[in-house]
Amino acid sequence: QLHLVESGGGLVQPGGSLRLSCAASEFTFDYYAIGWFRQAPGKEREGVSCISSGGFSTNYADSVKGRFTIDRDNTKNTVYLQMNSLKPEDTAVYYCAAATDRVVYMKNISTSFYEHWGQGTQVTVSS
Repeated sequence: QLHLVESGGGLVQPGGSLRLSCAASEFTFDYYAIGWFRQAPGKEREGVSCISSGGFSTNYADSVKGRFTIDRDNTKNTVYLQMNSLKPEDTAVYYCAAATDRVVYMKNISTSFYEHWGQGTQVTVSS
């Protein structure tokens, strides 16, 4: 089945930037929508952004609109999350996950319907 691996996390000061990558070791990668999620200690896993299989449709949580950008390069089997103007409240483990394209057009970016998950990468925003 689809195997996803996140990378690019780390420690950054408020206002800084990071680019996360989600790489897939599967040639059927371009049939999947990809979502980014995050989970902070003691909190539920929440949706951050998602992108359709072809990269033409995207969705963002209100908390990251204007700061984060999702895109993908299917020739490299990789989805990216560019995170700018980072805030301490962005601190979390970030996960990518795969689902069918229909999830991109839903109002909420929900963990439901995503059946393939990576192991996560830690993002810490602190001064």
